Amino acid sequence: MKFFWISGAFFGIVFTVLLSIRLDLLDKIFPASANTPPAPISTGVERDTWMNVSQSGRKIGYSHTRFTKEEKGYRLHETLFMRINTMDMIHDINLSTEGLLNSDFTLASFDFKLSSGLFRFGAKGSISGNVLSVTTQSSGGSKAFDIQIKNKPYLAAGIMDAVRVAGLKRSDQLTFNVFDPATMGQAPVVVKVIGKQEILNMGTLKRATVLSLRFKGITQRAWIGENGEVLKEEGLLGISLEKTTPEEALYGRPIESSRDLTRVASIPSNVRITRSESLETLKVEISGITHEHIDLDGGRQTFKNNILTIHKESLSNLPSRFDPSDFQTIQKKYLGASPFIQSDHPKIRDLTRQIVPEDDAPVEKAKKLVAWLQNNIEKRPVISLPDALSTLANRVGDCNEHAVLLTALARAAGIPCTVETGLVYLKGRFYYHAWNLMYLGRWITVDSLFGQIPADVTHIRFSGGTPEQQLDLMKIIGKVSLKIIP
Repeated sequence: MKFFWISGAFFGIVFTVLLSIRLDLLDKIFPASANTPPAPISTGVERDTWMNVSQSGRKIGYSHTRFTKEEKGYRLHETLFMRINTMDMIHDINLSTEGLLNSDFTLASFDFKLSSGLFRFGAKGSISGNVLSVTTQSSGGSKAFDIQIKNKPYLAAGIMDAVRVAGLKRSDQLTFNVFDPATMGQAPVVVKVIGKQEILNMGTLKRATVLSLRFKGITQRAWIGENGEVLKEEGLLGISLEKTTPEEALYGRPIESSRDLTRVASIPSNVRITRSESLETLKVEISGITHEHIDLDGGRQTFKNNILTIHKESLSNLPSRFDPSDFQTIQKKYLGASPFIQSDHPKIRDLTRQIVPEDDAPVEKAKKLVAWLQNNIEKRPVISLPDALSTLANRVGDCNEHAVLLTALARAAGIPCTVETGLVYLKGRFYYHAWNLMYLGRWITVDSLFGQIPADVTHIRFSGGTPEQQLDLMKIIGKVSLKIIP
């Protein structure tokens, strides 16, 4: 089924962000919170560490970290290779990070790169005073901007030294606000000391401090050796990292692809739906998760007593022109450009003018934009940090690429638009997916990958808006259960 290509990229990046909390591959900069140890760290341990990346006992990659002393501070260089399976397509992912640290381990600059097949993404940043200056680079071009920071930023590698120097005891915890170049946003990471434990590593029993790291409702554990080195980590969906030798990492056990992450994260349905596009209403009982920060209620969705009711939207009586008063209540962020949705770029604006006449009704513009994506963007899972210009340049992608490009084209056409994320039904299961919400006189759910205006009622929204809000979806992966109520 051609439309079987759904959210490989979205889930791949969610997984990568989670894994990167300690690997320092996406979550680069950690501004210290008020309860971080105030004393500067004066000494650090030089390291050259290799780790195997595994899933349920299957080796799917490796990482290499070098942490060295320099005249004015420290240098951190990390690389990660993973072989990821999404929708039965294998993707080799390479990530690289270089960071320069001051003598107290605060960040001076960083350089991050991600590559997978056709897709490339890079982010460079440097700090001057309270300003972080960032430049991103993708196949769609480069973009530079400044971000105001309130606290001293640290690299993730410095967190473990901070914990070690602070001499924390069982149940003590620190909170760090993480800045993520993947979303250009910030969110807290809570590090808590669980206790001491002996673990077997490289054939030897080693004494370790066990830490939990909680980010966006997801918790992973790290075992830190007495010299501050990470010996082992365990995270989402059976993913783990374990210290090893360079020979074992590079030439030991062969690297296999992961289990199909998109299917592993999917949720079975208790009812088989044969014609989802014909349904006007869907009722689903949701369990297994807390509802804090999850966007279940609003718009076409009503959530009460753990029952979610979704009503299909109507395209009848939509206006032929926007009423200027409509935009008084619509936030500017739904019309403006962002680092990954470059609606103000000449390539996006020129293409929009080719696709839609200016005097078309909003709903007609939406239909023509969706039809253009259907005919011109190949539906294939990729693992990338999707942005509109890269998708336009590569002409390939799954739901995430379709969603960001449609958002950019719609905004360039004067249509307020944003991205929503959640679950969608397909062949007996619910899969993680991304689609759009467009203002066409009323807010209408649109799926350009499936070619649906409005989208069918099996699209269950859990989050939407900015990329950092979309990452709220992480907290439900592997936890949520659904039961369709006839």
